[in-house]
Amino acid sequence: MKTNLNIAATITATTRFIEEKLLGSGLDGFILGLSGGIDSALSAALAAKAVGAEKVLGVMMPYRTSADASVADAKGLAEKLGIDTRLVDISPMIDAYYPVIDKNNALRAGNKMARERMSILFDIAHESNSLVLGTGNRTEICLGYTTWFGDSACSINPLGELYKCEVRLLARELGIPDSILEKPPSADLWAGQTDEAEIGVTYDTIDALLRLIVDEGVVSISTLAKRGFAETDISRVVSLMNRFSFKRRLPDIAPVGRKAIPNDIQLQS
Repeated sequence: MKTNLNIAATITATTRFIEEKLLGSGLDGFILGLSGGIDSALSAALAAKAVGAEKVLGVMMPYRTSADASVADAKGLAEKLGIDTRLVDISPMIDAYYPVIDKNNALRAGNKMARERMSILFDIAHESNSLVLGTGNRTEICLGYTTWFGDSACSINPLGELYKCEVRLLARELGIPDSILEKPPSADLWAGQTDEAEIGVTYDTIDALLRLIVDEGVVSISTLAKRGFAETDISRVVSLMNRFSFKRRLPDIAPVGRKAIPNDIQLQS
């Protein structure tokens, strides 16, 4: 995907954002789930650059079917960045709820794993007086390709305006290892799972479509088709955006005529 993103300026903006949010919180640092994937790798690298490696903790939370390479890549990245890590095996928690995971409940179990991991992160964040650093990118947010109140939950998100292909560009600029850069994107929710196989469209195609549809406002099927996109891909991307739009907002509250709750209150003498 072609992008007009200024890589250096984006790194400066995101690291400044991370630093300012930590200073404003009065807390001690950041904690994030370190999956061995490119998104968490970039978030970790940006945080370490912004506030120092000593203020970043990466938590590895494999399930018993998780790929061995996931933990190995996460450990290798942590060593490269100089950040501390913690390993929490979520198998006992998941197996206590799902005695058997098969094709009938694999997606439910995958969502349970994502929520279990985020629950663990917020607990450790409380213990360590830290903010939970998000790892979700703009592509996932657009498609709703995320677990609601699972991996989408966080204190702040430095990647939310970056498309997946742009995440890769920033990660390469910051020296993320090739073993992470070149692996097929996967939430590692079950053995052999990959994002593109599950979505049914490649990230290059998705990001190029989203740039046109979301950023430029092109919503004509014929215009998109003339740009070289298959109608099946167009329909798939737009249907996911529409179906999971609820994930891009807070839960709806029934209106009864009350004023909106302000973000902060400034008392006067």
